Amino acid sequence: MIEIELDGKKVQVAEGSMVMHAADAAGTYVPHFCYHKKLSIAANCRMCLVEIEKAPKPMPACATPVTQGMVVRTNSEKAQRAQRGVMEFLLINHPLDCPICDQGGECQLQDLAIGYGGSASRYSEEKRVVFHKDVGPLLAMEEMTRCIHCTRCVRFGQEIGGVMELGMVNRGEHSEITTMLGNTVDSEISGNMIDLCPVGAITSKPFRYSARTWELSRRRSVSPHDATGANLIVQVKGNKVMRVVPFENEDVNECWIADRDRFSYDALNSPSRLTEPMIKQGGQWQAVDWNTALGYVADGLKRVKAEFGAESIGALGSAHSTVEELHLLAKLVRGLGSQSVDFRTRHADFANVAPAGRARWLGLPIAALSTLDAALVVGSFLRKDQPLFAQRLRQAARHGARIHSLSASREDWALALAGHVAARPSAWHGALAEIAAAVAAAKGVAAPVAAQPGAAAQAAADALLAGERKAVLLGNAAAQHPQASALLALAQWIAEHTGASVGYLVEAANSVGAQLVGALPGEGGLNAGQMLTQPMKALIALNLEPVLDAADAAAARAALGGSGLVVALSPFQDAMAEHADVMLPIAPFTETAGSFVNAEGRLQSFQGVVRPLGQTRPGWKVLRVLGNLLGLPGFEHDSAEAVRAEALGDPATIAARLDNSPLPAAASSAATETGLERIADVPIYATDLLVRRSAPLQRTADARVPRIGLPSSLWRQLGLAPGDKVLVAQGQGAVVLPAREEPWLADGAVRVAAGHPDTVALGPLFGPITVEKA
Repeated sequence: MIEIELDGKKVQVAEGSMVMHAADAAGTYVPHFCYHKKLSIAANCRMCLVEIEKAPKPMPACATPVTQGMVVRTNSEKAQRAQRGVMEFLLINHPLDCPICDQGGECQLQDLAIGYGGSASRYSEEKRVVFHKDVGPLLAMEEMTRCIHCTRCVRFGQEIGGVMELGMVNRGEHSEITTMLGNTVDSEISGNMIDLCPVGAITSKPFRYSARTWELSRRRSVSPHDATGANLIVQVKGNKVMRVVPFENEDVNECWIADRDRFSYDALNSPSRLTEPMIKQGGQWQAVDWNTALGYVADGLKRVKAEFGAESIGALGSAHSTVEELHLLAKLVRGLGSQSVDFRTRHADFANVAPAGRARWLGLPIAALSTLDAALVVGSFLRKDQPLFAQRLRQAARHGARIHSLSASREDWALALAGHVAARPSAWHGALAEIAAAVAAAKGVAAPVAAQPGAAAQAAADALLAGERKAVLLGNAAAQHPQASALLALAQWIAEHTGASVGYLVEAANSVGAQLVGALPGEGGLNAGQMLTQPMKALIALNLEPVLDAADAAAARAALGGSGLVVALSPFQDAMAEHADVMLPIAPFTETAGSFVNAEGRLQSFQGVVRPLGQTRPGWKVLRVLGNLLGLPGFEHDSAEAVRAEALGDPATIAARLDNSPLPAAASSAATETGLERIADVPIYATDLLVRRSAPLQRTADARVPRIGLPSSLWRQLGLAPGDKVLVAQGQGAVVLPAREEPWLADGAVRVAAGHPDTVALGPLFGPITVEKA
């Protein structure tokens, strides 16, 4: 440690620290624009000039290393004069349009100009003009004359986003921030540039000119999308969600959120919201009151139970639903005498489940992802599935971690991969067995499955055998794989023999919570795959669009069409209008109290931030009243907290209930397919009800019509050229879509997106598929 004197106080900081770090440690504020604790030091703005004893001139606090005995004065006349001079230069070309600027009231330049700016300018020449940039539907760069060239946005793209989408061109007063060749900004975490911009140069396009910051109420919440459980501040005006920004939590999301966390709120105010209960009569939807709707559902469930037996009733929940909703859904179905309840709508291997009361999880704290020395990621579209986990692994890679992937395609994760094992989905088990065999050879033990490791598998094994902090991480595709149990068993064996942790990157906001509350089929019950491939006499669907959320969309559509009573609990009227008999409007996450358990097993509770829209009611209340109408015991809860306490018990015991141990005899192998087979990703803005209805997100590049990804060998075999379309057939369905060549795609694999209206005619996420030129 080095000791310095800062404004008369002794401060100790680590060697290599900057004066700015010492000031932070001492609680002393030094004005700045370009410095940010999560970004590299640029020293562009010079606003942080301070006086250092024996230095001939003021020095930038952000870029001046501390030395033993250094004396720093941040508030001396010399320092203040330098800071006022810098502010005068910054304001020379600034348009001074605060009254019409979206950043007004929360602008760093505005705040510091009060303390360091003059009351009048000595500059009388014409100010420069920078033309606006159209960079897509999320970021507004309409007034780039405001830009002070701090380069925070540029550094964010390079260092955090992994893609340098913005840069500075020209020199001197002609310098400006722009995109490469006028392209759009397409990063899945690009919205964080809005928060980073210290002026009004980059603002939120959906929020533009809709409210002033002092008109907004700020309330905390938790993201309902991926398993990070990002902490949010939801900003509200007049009972309407106007904006979402991150709440800093270093252990979870740091100070970042993904764009779907930030912009999905647009769906909350969409015209497709379901605001009153509805019953289908004669093929037409009729609005009714709550008593009529709930009475209709209760009578229908009683009638089905009496006529066909309790086992003919099933329930499907979404892992984007709260702990409270999923607990009461499972309790309701079991109270009726059925064990058919599930949330794993995209899975194929339903034997891959933790012991009762336990849950599959990440296997290590989320924050530990940033400090790994090595990682093997199996079956993941990491960057789009879990943007903030990808960001943490990106930081680990920047600090020397060796990240290897095993999948059908070497995805662009915007990080430096140390190696990639390419294999079609049916060969993933064999490829993972090769890595296990390489580990076994190095350790002098018997391999769990006989295999001859290739060079890529050997490199992945070597990385896991070296270093101290390492992990084997199974992605969404690995969890949804028909051999999910066998993949977990091999991953566990590799982890045990390399000293690594093993875990799932986890699919949704409450996948872990759904397991803990028992939203899984009991003995004799049907799983999600069975309920979505065969007609049910009665089916309750919570927060779902079953056709888009199913592993086999075509089979789900046919099954729902032949089902009896279908009850949809949803915030949106178009989610199940085609197949439901009753639609009950339930509140999205902003209108209800609830809780999620994220990938690391962290329980995070939240309250509703606005009143429910129309006659919408919280889902847990609807299920509670339905339980009462059915005469079931144990539905007397008067608050979400009471439901949570019953569902999870003591929150302190959750950590002991996290379990990634594989099932016995799970290491069996299966034959590799010989023909073409499908590998399916779910586009980032097609994963749940909210993102599918967010207009800004649906205008992004990631929401474009999916293209069929073909390996180079198949591309040449079909004689395709850029822009050509192909006919893809699977099961009884076929679609015609544009194709693209993916050189990194494993031979025999065909990439076809799932969860998208353009591909719902096709069959399972994994399995045989045929492709021909259209």
